Amino acid sequence: MAEDLQVVEGSRADKYQALIPQVAALIQGETDLYANLANIAAAIHEYFGFFWVGFYLNKQDQLVLGPFQGPVACTRIPYHKGVCGHAYRTQQSIIVPNVDEFPGHIACASASKSEIVLPVMDSAGEVLMVLDVDSDQLNDFSEIDREGLQAIIDLIEKNYTSWY
Repeated sequence: MAEDLQVVEGSRADKYQALIPQVAALIQGETDLYANLANIAAAIHEYFGFFWVGFYLNKQDQLVLGPFQGPVACTRIPYHKGVCGHAYRTQQSIIVPNVDEFPGHIACASASKSEIVLPVMDSAGEVLMVLDVDSDQLNDFSEIDREGLQAIIDLIEKNYTSWY
């Protein structure tokens, strides 16, 4: 696939439906983890214009910044802190409508107003990394985003072992 996206107009559900096969095509045949994560973050960022999109990888007993799109970010997040730490600990995705109301939120960027974080699991049920998406709008994420982003997570989980 050419490294460009065909962005469709329509609802968010329509956009995810169009984006998911394009992400699958982007990662098809590529075996480098960071190249794939970088393209996935870029595709989500470009498609939706979210404030920040990126990955935090489970390394050295913490979450460490990986490929992302957006302004500079926190480099390391302890497992017990923030929305990313919560998703890591609970192994569940989380939608935060207003980050200022989330106990222990880490303000990497003051412009971030709402957030969704989804864990990426290995075949043994351990968290490999989390996908973190921030918006500069309050209450910007819904179950449609959770479902659409989970479909992208499913692609990562399916292909992860071949990305080394």
